[in-house]
This record gives sequence, structure tokens and C-alpha cells, in this order.
Amino acid sequence: MLDRVLAQFDLRPLSINKVEDSHSSTVYKCKLSNGEINFIKIPYSKLKYRREKEAYGILKGRVLIPKLVADWSGDRECPGAFLLSELKGKPLTTSASPTVAFQVGVLHASMHNLQPTSEIKMTGIKNEFPNWSTFIEDQFYNFSIDTKEVIEEELYKKASVKFEEMKQRLPSPNGPSFIHMDFRPANIIVEGDRVSGIIDFESVRFGSTESDFTKLYRDFLSFDSDLFNAYQQGYKSIRPLIDLELVLPFYLFTDTFNSIGWCKRRGLEANTLFFEKNLANLKKMLCN
Repeated sequence: MLDRVLAQFDLRPLSINKVEDSHSSTVYKCKLSNGEINFIKIPYSKLKYRREKEAYGILKGRVLIPKLVADWSGDRECPGAFLLSELKGKPLTTSASPTVAFQVGVLHASMHNLQPTSEIKMTGIKNEFPNWSTFIEDQFYNFSIDTKEVIEEELYKKASVKFEEMKQRLPSPNGPSFIHMDFRPANIIVEGDRVSGIIDFESVRFGSTESDFTKLYRDFLSFDSDLFNAYQQGYKSIRPLIDLELVLPFYLFTDTFNSIGWCKRRGLEANTLFFEKNLANLKKMLCN
């Protein structure tokens, strides 16, 4: 498949290496003869290909993203592929400065400021906002089919009850906004004290902003109050920020539960550490 993609892009890189920490798509780092770096991305499915392609059209010139050099719509065996420019830097880490956290807030808010319009024709990206409660329920109970197979029955029952109880206490949804759905440090590229941009748009939607803070808080903001405060200041410099204390507990819980189902769906052996981490967190949340 890689050879066919290279032929489609008429690309003859000096070297090509698979990016191992890509959890859904297949990604290759290509060094070109002129010294530049490009990335080939082959999405997990045709739907994810359509979402990502539409996202580049929506975000271009509005949010810091890689340049879409070329794309291929694929065939019966390949869902499609993208040739992307390099964003200089490395993924965000908890050692980042408050200056970087502020910029992450600006980046996130700039994305959330984008709303669906009649001018945007979409076949991959859906506007889930009008039925947001149903969307959240569908995600939970869809993954619960897989989660139920790998956790104790009593734990599953407690989780289902907790989900329904917490859902009733949620405020009204905030949106409709363009939401990333996987806004986490691995998808935010930083060079020094400057945010280069964001990558990976195969899960994007229009929906409520309330779900989009979860992974960033889980993997970055929760470790340092200074970073959390700087992020909030950056976000508020662009648009109002919802009360995260009201929504984060619910979405952290559902993310943990859904992640267990995701591990089962994608293969427990390949995702053992992530599965065990989320199972331990789920037990802790239910004990509390």
C-alpha cells in the first residue's frame, strides 16, 4: 500500500520511517532530497479520510495546522492518503512553560470559534450539536459493548449507573463549535516557547466544546496549576471559557470508560498498558 501511495504522490524520499506512536492512522516520516520533511498519513477508514480532508479546508488560514501538500482519495484497498508538511518541533509535554500553555489556550479557543455554516458542504464531518445528549449516550453505549466483555459485571453495572447520574447534572451544551475530539499533547506540536500547530483531524465534529477539554486536562493541565491558569488566560483572550469544574468530572469518567472499550476493539495485546491504566482509573472513580 505504501508503494502505491508513494507512486500516487510521485514521491521518491531519501528515507522513510514509520511513526510508531500513531494510534489510529498509519503515518510515515519522509526525508526529501531537498532536506525537507513531509509526512504520509493513511487514515484508518474512508470516513476518517473524509473528515480529515474537510478539516483542512475549514481550518486553513484560521488555525495553525500542517500544509496539505497533496491527497489521494484511495481505492478499494486503501481508504485514502495525505501528504503533509512538517510542523517544526516536538509534541507538547508537561515540562512546557506557561507561555506555551497560554498559546495552547489561544489555539484551542480559535478552533472552538469556528461554527458550521451553509457554505460548508460536509460528507465526513457531522454537526452533532443539535442532538448532543444523544451523541454522548451513543458513544458511551457503543463502547460499552466492548467494555462489558473485559471488565467485571458488577463494575460495568456501577459504571452505567454513574454515567446516567452524572449526565443529569450537566449544564446546557456550549456550541456549536468545531471540536477536535482528540485534543491531547501528542497532537500539539511545540518548538521552544512557540506552538507550531495541531495535527490529526480524523475524529473532528461540530458539537459542544465541553467534551474537548478532557484529554488535554488528563495529560497536561492537571499536572501544574500554573500551566492550567495560563491555558485558561489564553483561551479567554479569544472567547469565554465554560465552567470546567462542572463538566470535566463527567467527561473524564466517560473517556476512561470508553477508552477501555477502544482497547478491546483495537486489540488488548497491542494496548495493554493503556487498558490497565484506564481500568485502574475506572475502579478508582467508582470507589470515590
